[in-house]
Amino acid sequence: MRTSSRRSGISVWGSEAVSFADYRGADTTHVYVLPVSVSLLPRQFSQGRSERHPGQAVRQDWIELNISASATTPVRRNATRPACRNLRSTVEIGPSVDLHLWKSADERIKFDVRLPLRAVFTVQARPHSIGAVFAPNASIDIKDVAGFQGWYFGALAGPLFADHRYHDYFYTVAPQFATPERPAYEATAGYSGAEFLVALSKRYPSFWVGAYVRHDTLAGAVFEPSPLVKTQ
Repeated sequence: MRTSSRRSGISVWGSEAVSFADYRGADTTHVYVLPVSVSLLPRQFSQGRSERHPGQAVRQDWIELNISASATTPVRRNATRPACRNLRSTVEIGPSVDLHLWKSADERIKFDVRLPLRAVFTVQARPHSIGAVFAPNASIDIKDVAGFQGWYFGALAGPLFADHRYHDYFYTVAPQFATPERPAYEATAGYSGAEFLVALSKRYPSFWVGAYVRHDTLAGAVFEPSPLVKTQ
């Protein structure tokens, strides 16, 4: 779900506790306390205007070239991975071709397809390339959903793919680290699972409310047989 440029307003700083799975397929989590800024005039869904927004490189009525980015948290002292290497934080960045395939005559409903391709690097003194990920997805944005003025509904779904080096970093068990409970395994490139997201939000004159639900599945992923995958 794309957002338009942020308008000026008042921001309130605070903190929140966020629980992350150690990695996709892990059955363990770590909790982080993060500083957050809550804007009283936040971004809203793009209405197809022609101005650029942060991360946008090229804009046309039916196609955009944007910058896509993502990241993972570090993993240390994971019970599933004793003797295996710890996982450093990673950063993913690369281009995304976004296609605006259809919109209703009143521009209340929009259907887009996004094609992000991101290179992945470890976060350390000398960043190390660990491959690339491809995360195509389709999304629908609906304004004034079900006749409720000002409410926005968004849904997104798509498969995930990655190359051998990326899957190797997270899911390979080298022979020297193999045990009877954790046999050796070599990850390969290919399908990485899929993700689904739905969100609902509304912007008021002085604040914004919203909620989302995200489902991430590893069913059918090429690395699903890895002994480091404990949950789908």
